[in-house]
Amino acid sequence: MYIEQAYKGDNTTWKVILTTIVATGIFIANFVMLFFMSPEELEMTYEMMKSMPPMLNLILNLAPFVVLVILLVLMVIFLHQRSFVSLTTARKKIDFSRIAFATGLIIVLSLVMFGIGYYMAPEGIEWNFKPMKFAILVLVSLVLFPFQIGFEEYLFRGYLMQQIGILVKNRWFPLILTSVLFGLMHSANPEVAEMGFITMIFYIGFGLLMGIMTLMDDGIELALGFHLGNNLMAALLITSDWSAIQTDAVFKNTAESASDGVLQELILTVVITFPIVLFILAKKYKWSNWKERLTGKVTPPAVLQETGHSGLDNSLIEHDYSKLNDNG
Repeated sequence: MYIEQAYKGDNTTWKVILTTIVATGIFIANFVMLFFMSPEELEMTYEMMKSMPPMLNLILNLAPFVVLVILLVLMVIFLHQRSFVSLTTARKKIDFSRIAFATGLIIVLSLVMFGIGYYMAPEGIEWNFKPMKFAILVLVSLVLFPFQIGFEEYLFRGYLMQQIGILVKNRWFPLILTSVLFGLMHSANPEVAEMGFITMIFYIGFGLLMGIMTLMDDGIELALGFHLGNNLMAALLITSDWSAIQTDAVFKNTAESASDGVLQELILTVVITFPIVLFILAKKYKWSNWKERLTGKVTPPAVLQETGHSGLDNSLIEHDYSKLNDNG
């Protein structure tokens, strides 16, 4: 019932278009920049980013998301007249234990995989731990990354997945489309310029993983936690000169450019690690009926079908949803 939560609000066309344009503006700007800038200009831009102090670079990259996620949530609440909970989950309240579990899961998996890789091939990885700088990095990361991942999840797996879903009346199309859009919106990252457009396999695969979590679990709590843990590990565990953001992480990849091994690791993560993650979550949360949840139809509540519009009193919609939720 997660996509169907959008029916609880005012989905007037102009409001959906306005919210989408405002929320995606930063990604569209990056995409336009990538399209129109020459390779030389892009290289100059990336070199300028590398020349900045790592902490300043991190803050400048993450700070805009504080405003964006607040703006998106406010537009959903006041413009679309929906609750924050309905944008987050089909449950009656947000399940923070799910966020915590998914965060811990990816942190543990990341540490294990890094440990195995470092043991097998330690060359090219050097100790980079500076206690004071690392402590500041942890503080800044814990403050700003929740806003960054919150914006991306509430936009792609939340608002867009719900709005596209009620428009096309199925689940598979918003799952695929939001995953592709998520990947494309990261195409301006330095990793893509360094390793080639094939890096999109990882970004689109990551978006697909988050989308599957959302549809199978009827909420974005697991996606929020997993995405947060992933980005924290990317910032705190290991850094490199060719990554999207350089940080004072514990380790540093000393290679001057991304090697084929790094690209292979990204692809293996999508092919092997992501299915393992889904298996663990499916067992813990007892997911079933995969085909219907991922590809089934999106059906408006009966009260909406009878009236033919979504501009109903919210109490009627809540009442109808309570009956649907009681029936599973």
